[in-house]
Amino acid sequence: MKKEKLTLPDFLRIKEFGAVVGVIVFLVLFSFLSNRFLTTENVFNTLTMAAELGIISIGVAMLIISGEFDLSVGSVFAVAPMIFATMVNAKYNPYLSLIVSLMVCAGIGLVNGTVTLRTGIPSFITTLGMMMFWRGILLAVTGGFPILLSRRVDMLQYLGGRVYGGLRYSAIWFVVLAFVFWFVLEKTRFGNWVFATGGNLGAARALGIGTTRVKLVNFIFSSVLAGFAGLTTFARFKLVDPTFGQELELEAIASAVMGGTLLTGGYGSVVGACVGAFMISMVRNGLVLAGAPAYWYRAFIGVILIVAAVINARIRKRVAG
Repeated sequence: MKKEKLTLPDFLRIKEFGAVVGVIVFLVLFSFLSNRFLTTENVFNTLTMAAELGIISIGVAMLIISGEFDLSVGSVFAVAPMIFATMVNAKYNPYLSLIVSLMVCAGIGLVNGTVTLRTGIPSFITTLGMMMFWRGILLAVTGGFPILLSRRVDMLQYLGGRVYGGLRYSAIWFVVLAFVFWFVLEKTRFGNWVFATGGNLGAARALGIGTTRVKLVNFIFSSVLAGFAGLTTFARFKLVDPTFGQELELEAIASAVMGGTLLTGGYGSVVGACVGAFMISMVRNGLVLAGAPAYWYRAFIGVILIVAAVINARIRKRVAG
């Protein structure tokens, strides 16, 4: 039997196709603009930034696919290390401090989901309010000053320390979590429920899927992953600033969209969100090495986001056609 050749529509059906093409384009572009871009040290630096953003993007993508949003992840990103640092400085066990920090994050996700699903308020509004609330708490607790660790904590090495050379543990965690959530979304019954819930809520309920539970679990995933990402970043800098994670929620959503996730829900990819996070980190790093002013970064990402959304919409129409 003859093997069928892959055609363009076959490639377009791959959710991550656009994001992978984008990464290749920017890889070639920035390698020409700077001879330092493809050095081992810079590749590891880019991977570290991608890991910290990508871990958040995984949870955000899962939630968007199920039909909801979370704008509080940037604040939660800072809340977890704030709790951890405060407890460690108060002489609590570091492992207990880590568990409590992540449990608080889970509680934030639970509140986000419960308020949204019980009251019918759009998750955009609920999580926007929580974003502002927790950012205010951060400013009140810190007084606007960074919190520094008062003692050495060896376990932080395994969150954001170096594995070898410029490779950090955060990158290892990123790969592991990406695989775990890819498997959950693509290979399990829960993943099918996530797609069904975001794609057609009424039909999913008619099939007996617990759509409320699916969304609530994804709200919790989103917050816990944001908190964990914040802890990996804290492990690298050993301090938490009240402005930690500002606008990360927008970058996480942008990563998911660039990776092929539809904001209307029901379609998307964890791997695509991770590739989108890598692309954003590559652009940030590449612009700096190319000598572009720092304020051009946001403008550049905004243009890429719009282009990615337009391309994804056209690809979906073409494939559907």
